[in-house]
Amino acid sequence: MATSSITATAFYSSFHGSWGNSIAGEDYPTMLAKTTTTWVRVGNPLRFGPMMGNVNEGKGLFARVVVVTRNIVGKKRFNQLRGKAIALHSQVITEFCKSIGADSKQRQGLIRLAKKNGERLGFLA
Repeated sequence: MATSSITATAFYSSFHGSWGNSIAGEDYPTMLAKTTTTWVRVGNPLRFGPMMGNVNEGKGLFARVVVVTRNIVGKKRFNQLRGKAIALHSQVITEFCKSIGADSKQRQGLIRLAKKNGERLGFLA
């Protein structure tokens, strides 16, 4: 008679728990709460409030003249004169745009350009 040998093969698994502890049951919310990490968000650095001084102070070719004039005339009167000058300049730009046929968008762009140039030259110091 022939002899036969039967070899037993063992199955190995990395699962070492029981089905009673699975995360699909009632313990899922508590398991989820245990496994999540809490992150502490660090906010942006504190910003200081608005400065009372002018950021253009001392910058530009005409800044010193503007500051001296403001000190002589006084802030209130100086701001009135500055407002009138800006209004007159905007009217000149508007009339120029009418004469060349520019639309309101181009006019607004020219007014913004005049403001930027005024800042660079120091007129807004």
